[in-house]
This record gives sequence, structure tokens and C-alpha cells, in this order.
Amino acid sequence: MSHTTPATYLVWSILSCLLGCFLVFHLYKFDKFKCLKLNNGPYTGAFKRLMTYTYLLSVPAVMAYAIGFTVIKYQEGFTVLPEYGIVPMPWQMWSQQHKNAILPLYLLFTISWSLEMVTHLEELCFWLFLVNSGSVQQDWFRSLYFKTWIGGSVIAILYMPLVTIFNRADPLKCEAFTFLAGSLGSLSLTLWFMPILWTFPKFINKLKRSGVDVRTIVRLTTFHELNCLRVVFRLLFVVPLLVLAIDGVRPHQHVNESPFWTEFFACVSGIGCVISSAITLVIFFPRSVEGEIQSRHATREKSQSRNARGESRYSERDSYLTPLPQKRFSDALSDGPISPARDYQFSDTDHNKPRMSLDLDEQMPSLSPIPSVRTPSVIADPNSNALPTPTFQPNRRVGSGMIIEGRVVQPSPSRLTAGALAAHDETLSGVHPFLHNFTSPIDIMHGPQKPQWYVKRRNPFVV
Repeated sequence: MSHTTPATYLVWSILSCLLGCFLVFHLYKFDKFKCLKLNNGPYTGAFKRLMTYTYLLSVPAVMAYAIGFTVIKYQEGFTVLPEYGIVPMPWQMWSQQHKNAILPLYLLFTISWSLEMVTHLEELCFWLFLVNSGSVQQDWFRSLYFKTWIGGSVIAILYMPLVTIFNRADPLKCEAFTFLAGSLGSLSLTLWFMPILWTFPKFINKLKRSGVDVRTIVRLTTFHELNCLRVVFRLLFVVPLLVLAIDGVRPHQHVNESPFWTEFFACVSGIGCVISSAITLVIFFPRSVEGEIQSRHATREKSQSRNARGESRYSERDSYLTPLPQKRFSDALSDGPISPARDYQFSDTDHNKPRMSLDLDEQMPSLSPIPSVRTPSVIADPNSNALPTPTFQPNRRVGSGMIIEGRVVQPSPSRLTAGALAAHDETLSGVHPFLHNFTSPIDIMHGPQKPQWYVKRRNPFVV
């Protein structure tokens, strides 16, 4: 795109800055940037950190590439060529400072594109693992899909910058081969997503028949719709650049010589790149608006209750500090010696009234004990094969600050009878256990999750 007008890069700059603003806004609403910490809770592993930083670093790299070339193109301006008329300033006529900035900007773009391919490859391998896992307790980190992701990620990180470095002598050729290599890689990943999108509705229907939680079904359905939409915009990002790249590596260019088609394909590619990246952000860091509203409501109620307790405490303190009516010191001396165990005498007019005594047991009436209310215990039939009544688990706040939504929990299979255990196994047949707590493609932990109280007990430094 070095032969395009400055307006093309201006469109890329505006779109990438909007993506950066959406990134900041979404992460703030998600957990107030807690996901960016190296140690974000007891369950944050190296895989989640790697996927988080891999995606987040690609966005600033695209912004730097677009803004850098926008500044260069507007500073160089246009020129008049005898055979072509008024055209953007060719790179051969740029200042030496701007020529030196071409390779670093291209490297930023290729690194960003390679990191994006790492992200998309991880999602592809993850969905393949999820759809083909079945009911067997498989470990993602020991599966063939995870090893495939590692190998493909290493290739993507290496071959994209190498293509740019080997063709750095000619910026036009470097740009054409860079777009060609990146477009072929991203297009292959996008096409591999098609079978998953085709079979995913059947997979969701299978989960419904298997009795998976409704919240998990809703999340998977939402991710499926977002993936369908993202595939469309990824094609809008890849196909125009692939057309420009194939035309650029040919001896005679047809598309690149047309200002309209060059700018059209470049602008459409920028729109597809930004929107697909924004959808990836929503999939990797899914927000729960319901949970956020409940959290704010709980925080508001907690502050109100704290204020109410403080006001009641102050009122009690004020009542304690209220001075009681006392006698003057001269009157007290005239009454005789002061003794705390002394019985006060009443006047003759009050001879029918009882005398005040410190023996409170004689003055206070006897209080009958409050009868305790006992709830009749329900005794389950040991020979019954019906499943016990499920219980509702309320919302819980973990140490990282995230709110785990409440859900209906079935009793542990170890406490079920033989008939109920068979029914329980039949209910969960054909479903990977990971699906019951599925939240995000990067929220994968090695081994089973341990409760928060266990982590705090084993590690006293965990707050």
C-alpha cells in the first residue's frame, strides 16, 4: 500500500485507534484491567497469560504501523509524473529518514499479523478439541490439538518476519510478498473454521440433550454466532489483501495501477481487520452484564448496610453519653454517706411502693424459655432410584475479584445410590466435563480447579 494515497492510511489509523479505545473500554468493564496482571488470581496459568499478551500486543502494533505510514504519506505529499499525472510521492523520492522507517513499520505489521494468526490457530485447535473430545476426561495441554497449536505458532512467528526481512531491498516487493504470505496463512485458518461452524449447531443440540447447564448453552450459542460473524469480516480482511498481493508479485499489475481498486480493497481490508479483532476481544474476554449489575448492586447494598450500622452505633453511643439527672454534691452530703449497696428510703407518701433493691432477680419476672422451632427432617428412601433434589449455588466472588455466577448444582455422584448413580452417568454421557464450566477459549487450566478455601489454606499469603 505504499503507492496508495494518504487517505488510505488515514482510514487505517482511525479504525485502529477506535479498536484501541474499544480495547481499553472493554478491559475496564471486564475486570478493571486485572486480567493484565502477571499474577491475576490463583488459577492464572502461563497459557492464559501468553494468549492474553499475544492478542493485546497485536493491537498497538497495528496502530503504530497505520499511524506511522499516515504521517509519512502526508509529509511527503503528492508529485507530478509525466506519464501518470498527479500521484502520491514514490518511495524512491522520500527523505532518508522516512526510508529508514519503512522496514521497522513493516516488521511491526508482520509481527502483529503473526500474533493474530497464533490467536486464531489457538481458537481453531481449541474448538476442534472441544467438539471431538466426547465424555473422556482429556487434558488440553497433552492433546494433539495443543501440540499442533505450538508447532503452528512457532511457524507463524518465524516465517512472517523472515519474508519481510528477505525482501527488504524493494519496499513494493516486500509489501507484496508480506501480504501474500500473511493472506495465505490467515485464509487457510479461516477456511478451516468452516467445518466447525457447520457442525457446531448439532454439537449444541447434543449438549442440550445431555443436560448441560443452560448458562453454558447460552455462552456456547453466543460464541458460535460471534464466530460466524467474525469469519465474514476475516474474509473481508484477507481476500482484498490477497488480491493486491497476487497482482503485486506479477510482472504486470492491473489492480494496483487503478487508484480506485487499490484504495477500495485497502479500506475494506482495514474494516475487516478491526471488526474481526474486536470480536476476538469479546470472545476472549466475555463480559457478563448480569453479573456486573449484581456485583454493583451487592456493593451498593453493602455500603448502605455499613452506613446504617454506623448510624445505629453512633445513636447507641449518644444514648450512652446522655447525662442522667444527678443530685447536687451538697444534697448528697446531707443525705449521709454514699454507698452503692445502700437502699434508698422513700417518703411517707410512697409507703405503699416497694423499695428499690439491687437484687434484680426478685424484681424481674421469670421469663419462660422460647420454644425452639424444629424443622421435620426429610429422610430419603435408600431404595429410591430418583435423583436427589438439586441445590442452588449462589454467586461467589473469588480472590481475583471475578464473580462466579450461581447455578443449579447436582449432588455429588459419590453420595448417590446405585440407581441414581446410573441415572447421573447417563445424564452426563457424551459430554466433556470441561463444558460444564466453560467461559472462554483461553480460560483453560491444567488439572481440576480447587476451591478458593483450599488455595487460601495451602498458601497463607493469598489474600
